[in-house]
Amino acid sequence: MYAYIDGKLAFKSPSYVVIDAGGVGYHINISLNTYSLIGNAERCKLYTWLHVKEDGHSLYGFADEGERRLFLHLISISGIGPNTARMMLSSITPAEIQAAIISGNVALIQRIKGIGPKSAQRVILELQDKLRKEGPDTLTAAPLNKTVKDEALSALVMLGFARNAAEKVLEQEISKNNADLTVEQLIKYALKNL
Repeated sequence: MYAYIDGKLAFKSPSYVVIDAGGVGYHINISLNTYSLIGNAERCKLYTWLHVKEDGHSLYGFADEGERRLFLHLISISGIGPNTARMMLSSITPAEIQAAIISGNVALIQRIKGIGPKSAQRVILELQDKLRKEGPDTLTAAPLNKTVKDEALSALVMLGFARNAAEKVLEQEISKNNADLTVEQLIKYALKNL
């Protein structure tokens, strides 16, 4: 429902912040990773996710889009709710979690409070292929000036194609055509050849 909330930082603690945006104070649950990235900023922008339950609505905030994406992957796993995912993101950095999942490091994930051996194995089993397919740069912020190739590649990955295969097909088409190609033309070509 809310992509992000940008406003004055009214209150900050290691577990939540209150952001005043347009005269409304939003109580947003955060991880320790986000807490450290906010620093002493007077104004901040957090990417958010709204959790709706029978007994209430909770906002979760993230310093960057990559952390939110990893959070959403984590909560997609049976037995891991928003608070457990937030605990995971507070215990070790998102980059370390992603690397541990991709490499199958059960021991590192199991060290997180509230994650037992079965949960750690489930996290790796269910997310390893997804995170490999997305590539290592999914936790980094997207560049503002994307090239036509970058936009086409991003669209193909979102459609479920493997990043490496899509990149190879796009490079072949770009090398064949020296003329300017649109994002749509590149995607159509790639869809025919993937």
